[in-house]
Amino acid sequence: MNPLWMPVIAAQALWLRSTLQPATDPGGGTSGTAPGPAGTPLRLAVVGDSTAAGCGAAGDEEAFAAGFARELATRTGQPVDWRVVGQYGATARRIRHRLVPQLGDRLDMVVLLAGVNDVMAGRGPDQWHDDLTGILDDLVTRTARVVVAGLPPIDRIPVVPARLAHYLGDRAAALDAVSRQVCARDPERTTFAGASTGAPPPGFFGADRFHPSSLGYRWWAQEVAALAIID
Repeated sequence: MNPLWMPVIAAQALWLRSTLQPATDPGGGTSGTAPGPAGTPLRLAVVGDSTAAGCGAAGDEEAFAAGFARELATRTGQPVDWRVVGQYGATARRIRHRLVPQLGDRLDMVVLLAGVNDVMAGRGPDQWHDDLTGILDDLVTRTARVVVAGLPPIDRIPVVPARLAHYLGDRAAALDAVSRQVCARDPERTTFAGASTGAPPPGFFGADRFHPSSLGYRWWAQEVAALAIID
């Protein structure tokens, strides 16, 4: 990044903080069941920030957790009981110390949705590495498999000014590179499911122009499932 752009980026960041009014009400519900043909229900948990909680979704079945559970049920042929532990504004540090302990244990799969708030707060790759490592070390004692979703297309968030969006996109890419490295330590139990490098589909973002819409969550869940679930 050309340092000459930093005053512009700083000004745009201040403007964004003063004007951003994203939808903070969770819209995705906290638990549910995706039906499957037969078998013992799989136990799925989704943990993370406001995207885990479903901010921007229209209803309980429209957010990431329910959509991912449907994909898991379809691909395995088993019903899926899902639950969510998510919090608006949560960084990896808060997720590690406050949210993960609420999950319980004997889970079949946990999906982690995190990183946007770390990017927005200016937390660097070293901090992300430490907290993500701590999260995964805890999660592998609770579940058979952990999926770390790559960051959503943060550089394409409509409400973020273009120069700032480019800067945040670079920071997000740096965190995703760390996630890929950390997950590679234990590929049998942890999977990094990076976001598509292409443009998200029309309508990906919701009414607040910051969080995904119901369509966006459904598309994102399908993308992550395609990388994370072995039929």
